[in-house]
Amino acid sequence: MVVPLDVEGLTKRFRQGQVIIEALRQVTLRVEQGQFVAVMGPSGSGKSTLLHLLAGLTPPDEGRIRVEGHDLAGLSDYRRTLFRRRRIGLVFQAFNLVPNLTAEENILLPALADGRPRRELTKRLEYLLTQLDLQDRRRHRPDTLSGGEQQRVAIARALICDPAILLADEPTGNLDTLTGQNLCRLLHQLSKEQGRTILLVTHEPTVAVWADRIVVLKDGGLVHEFASSEHRDPQRLALRYQQIVGAELAAEVRA
Repeated sequence: MVVPLDVEGLTKRFRQGQVIIEALRQVTLRVEQGQFVAVMGPSGSGKSTLLHLLAGLTPPDEGRIRVEGHDLAGLSDYRRTLFRRRRIGLVFQAFNLVPNLTAEENILLPALADGRPRRELTKRLEYLLTQLDLQDRRRHRPDTLSGGEQQRVAIARALICDPAILLADEPTGNLDTLTGQNLCRLLHQLSKEQGRTILLVTHEPTVAVWADRIVVLKDGGLVHEFASSEHRDPQRLALRYQQIVGAELAAEVRA
């Protein structure tokens, strides 16, 4: 079986004036079919940079990213755009819905932009509306939807082309606690019941606890990973995360 996401030696540098900042350094990561992986780390640890590289939005300086066996660096800008639209689903903290389009029209947008006839999308659209409990909201525009409904529309839009992997950047950041937990439950169900491969960036233990694996970044490096089954409640997971980050900080001080 082809692995949905395989990353090796990923490094990304940015220039700030005369200073070179290494935002990511030698990150290696493999995500199997149907796995739900949460990436955690302090601010500035490289979480969002990693997600942008995995989505093909930013090129790495070193390393390789393979999605379903396709090396993103080997694709032209045009082919990478097409590949991202078809095989990589993106969900952001800001819902990024088009204000003057209905929920249904927002969901269909990537597939229609890819040239797929609307009549061929009917069955897929109905399935997603049902799965995400949006049937009664399909004709509503974003400003008449709750935050949770808008984020579910964004997830449906990310899934309309049946991507190999779903990438989510702090998807609960604009939601209240209850709505955020409901969204996490939904992502967990998508992973377990549909075999969706999901990589989610978060700094919240209450979000990460829904994943199968927790990957911890610090100062651009992957410093540790562990199974969430070892820490099945957010408090225990938060303690483990703080121990990992604290140990890394102590090691830097000793060095």
